[in-house]
Amino acid sequence: QVQLVESGGGLVQAGGSLRLSCAASRRTFSGYAMGWFRQAPGKEREFVASISWSGSNTRYAASVKGRFTISRDNGKNTVYLQMNSLKPEDTAVYYCNAVNGLSGPAVGSWGQGTQVTVSS
Repeated sequence: QVQLVESGGGLVQAGGSLRLSCAASRRTFSGYAMGWFRQAPGKEREFVASISWSGSNTRYAASVKGRFTISRDNGKNTVYLQMNSLKPEDTAVYYCNAVNGLSGPAVGSWGQGTQVTVSS
């Protein structure tokens, strides 16, 4: 069964930083591009960032480009999202998932997510 466990969220002031982690089962992680998504209250879940299996290619939503950095450690089956210069509009539940290519849809079951709250 696919397992994804997100962690690292919290409450931070605008301008602050957080680092999210996503631990995936080997079956989910191996060979797949991985992505981060977020869902704010009352809104659809949206794409944030993705990274290729090798880690050499990345893609970002325009709203986070230059502030967020996605990375992965294949030896630990873990993907990370370093979030800097956080804004109140980044407040959301953040999820990770395997994706079908850098621009592709999520392909696995969703985890519980991790809440990020940015105060102004």
